[in-house]
Amino acid sequence: MLDFDIAVIGAGHAGCEAALAAARLGCRTLICVMNVDTIGALSCNPAIGGLAKGHLVREIDALGGEMAKNIDATAIQFRRLNTSKGPAVRSSRAQADRLLYRLRMTQVLENQSNLAIRQAVVDEILVENGQVWGLRTSLDEVVRVRALIVATGTFLNGLVHVGMKNFSAGRLGDFPSTALAQWFKAQGFNVGRMKTGTVPRLDSNTIDYSQLEAQYSDNPVTFFSFSTPPGPPPLPQRACHITYTTEATHEIIRGSIDQSPMYAGVIEGIGARYCPSVEDKIMRFPDKNRHQIFLEPEGLDTVEVYPNGISTSLPFEVQIRLVHSIPGLEATRIIRPGYAIEYDFIDPRGLKPSLETKAVRGLFFAGQINGSSGYEEAAAQGLMAGINSVRYCREQEALVLDRSQAYIGVLIDDLVTLGTKEPYRLFTSRAEYRLLLREDNADMRLCPIGKEIGLLGDAAWQAFSEKQDRINACMDSLRSNRAKTSPAVNNKLATFGSSALGHGQALSLEELLRRPELNMSSVAEIAALLEPPCTLDVEDSAITDEIELQVKYAGYIQRQEEQVERFRRLERMELPQDFSYKGLPGLSNEVVEKLSTIQPRSLGQAARISGVTPAAIAVLQVHLKRLGRM
Repeated sequence: MLDFDIAVIGAGHAGCEAALAAARLGCRTLICVMNVDTIGALSCNPAIGGLAKGHLVREIDALGGEMAKNIDATAIQFRRLNTSKGPAVRSSRAQADRLLYRLRMTQVLENQSNLAIRQAVVDEILVENGQVWGLRTSLDEVVRVRALIVATGTFLNGLVHVGMKNFSAGRLGDFPSTALAQWFKAQGFNVGRMKTGTVPRLDSNTIDYSQLEAQYSDNPVTFFSFSTPPGPPPLPQRACHITYTTEATHEIIRGSIDQSPMYAGVIEGIGARYCPSVEDKIMRFPDKNRHQIFLEPEGLDTVEVYPNGISTSLPFEVQIRLVHSIPGLEATRIIRPGYAIEYDFIDPRGLKPSLETKAVRGLFFAGQINGSSGYEEAAAQGLMAGINSVRYCREQEALVLDRSQAYIGVLIDDLVTLGTKEPYRLFTSRAEYRLLLREDNADMRLCPIGKEIGLLGDAAWQAFSEKQDRINACMDSLRSNRAKTSPAVNNKLATFGSSALGHGQALSLEELLRRPELNMSSVAEIAALLEPPCTLDVEDSAITDEIELQVKYAGYIQRQEEQVERFRRLERMELPQDFSYKGLPGLSNEVVEKLSTIQPRSLGQAARISGVTPAAIAVLQVHLKRLGRM
């Protein structure tokens, strides 16, 4: 019998981060995957990051995860999104070389100490007295463990649809996990069905790019990992291209909608609201005469192209006509068909904020099994499940990031508190304190936590400390040096379109930087004219951008920090676990049912449960006061 501290089922983005975290923290870890050739596979689009998702990738990196490093090493296009908008909603996105991304992640896992990889199908989780103790594979091999992380993605009872035809699969070309899915149902877990889908893959050699708008990589690029040194990207960069559906496309889809498994009632699972199929777009938005499509190259050494925007499960012959109705794709060959996939998920309200199940001690869930969608959401959950499985084994308090600390905290709190009936996707709008949770300051928020728990390496910590020292030194210079009225200073201000200093007026460099027309570079030029001259560190854009944000948004940041303090006061009011709410006067049956199901950790979490009223929160406050917990 094999014996490990922790086992991970699945080697997608959640499983990889979970296994690496557990092994790096010193636990003997086993990762079980149906096919070792699919470790870290980008099953859908060949890209990492995006709106709010880029925030997650940087937070994973700040805590000591791998995703940011992996995409930095294998990206073939980098872009910053929302650069014309406020700092809270700016995000990074990168196109990956699909093959190189998978191969590099596999290599990282294979060379990680304390980590063993096993190609195996897990059929059963072994539980005794409400606590996990092992797993059983399809070959009747038993593995003893102290904690187990399930990160099965779309493989639980996976069912692929192409038109009216369907077949069991975890994704196209892979077997599903059926025995394990039946085990969860037999154990009484609250199982539901969800649906996602993907696009047909196209042959680049048959695309007429002369008709299309090209979209190139940023120059210079912004890397995801805080430890990646600035400079040119490791791989050659490739352009994406933009095209659109046409009225002919829409007519083809409308005329074939009865052959769509989703509209014919064949698919039971609920699809993603924010990543709809092309047939869903056409039927839900009949007033739109075209929809944008991004043609994304899948790698440097492949002709496959991912047409982001036309996810479909229509019959293959309809997919061919659909593609040929799009400008630039009139003669394009389809290499792989698009399809929809249904799969089981388990209500995440059955989880603790640590991602440990309430029903079975030592059993953790991460990724799409929790109802989320997206590589980044999965990786974030995997990282936290890996960390907390180790802490569970060592009888340490779980690491729980709250909504004011990280987008990871928002993601997990939304899932375990509110649950989800459709594939959950993270957005910046879901974060109440998004000005504090910027992508650029993820290291300042989370590197100290990564270091404290032992996951952030010494080199990364040293780089973070040096960055902090440079920021603090520059801020001290801005506050302690003052610009006084002089012809040289006023002339320089005029060149930047900024008003002159009045007679006898003196402003600190920080006060000058608050002027909207001035930035760190212009203030540095003014600083050089002072008596004595002041030299500001403006060589590193990561340093100057952070300082500018801190100074220019100081008032807004202070206001949000005050909101956070009020939020944390409620979070500090802990509620008894396994408490019976039935005996409390003043609570409705609905409130009692929801509090009993979720068993919130704190008054703050209770207040976020749908249907729990302010009056009910007041009742709980009175009860806590009686218990002396205030």
